[in-house]
Amino acid sequence: MTHATPLPSEAPQENPRDLSAFAHVDTWIFDLDNTLYPSHTDLFAQVDQRMGDFVAKLLDMERSAAHLLQKDYYKRYGTTLRGLMVEHGINPDGFLEFVHDIDHSKVLPDPRLGAALEALPGRRFIMTNGTTAHSNAITGRLGLDAHFEDVFDIVAADLIPKPAAETYTRFWDKHGIDPARSAMFEDLSRNLVVPAEHGMRTVLIVPEGTREVFREDWELEGREAPHVEYVTDDLAGFLERLPGALAPAAPD
Repeated sequence: MTHATPLPSEAPQENPRDLSAFAHVDTWIFDLDNTLYPSHTDLFAQVDQRMGDFVAKLLDMERSAAHLLQKDYYKRYGTTLRGLMVEHGINPDGFLEFVHDIDHSKVLPDPRLGAALEALPGRRFIMTNGTTAHSNAITGRLGLDAHFEDVFDIVAADLIPKPAAETYTRFWDKHGIDPARSAMFEDLSRNLVVPAEHGMRTVLIVPEGTREVFREDWELEGREAPHVEYVTDDLAGFLERLPGALAPAAPD
């Protein structure tokens, strides 16, 4: 379902100009889809279409019924793939290859975001329910390849997607990450619950202004939830303000 709801550029639970809460952060973790690139690009709409096609063919269903089932699995299991594995025992490899075979040309270079990422102190990671190949295709288009230490994808997560608590723990353990010194940037509020519980700074990325986006109602909910500390529709702009906020005060 598409939406054209006016959204504030910033509506955090705390003072929107007080970014001092990030002063201790040395690890920056970013979701991929609808976070590092704007949701109005509708890149994920292509993935969504191919997931529906896969479900329809696999289960010999009408396309409309397959779409409803796909969304049900997505909401209940975190990803459509997880639902298909649990409910139908499918092999994930063919699914992942099929659904990520899309046209990435709508994603344009974003040198402003690249500069903002480069200015962040410490390490930077991508944590995605997609694949590393999908992530690399997107960061390549954005021109962000060199800005991330690693991509923690659905395969590295042992096919258990966010928001499962064990997936975050697996990620943190793999890279020696202290959640209390980290920040998480996500487009789904529910994926920020576990990070908030472990002391991470949490930032929800929402669609820009009044642009129409291909999102389900529940995906756009939760920006006022207590586990969401900051909300922005401009990731680069938000990051650009951080170095100045984190710099030590000049001596008198």
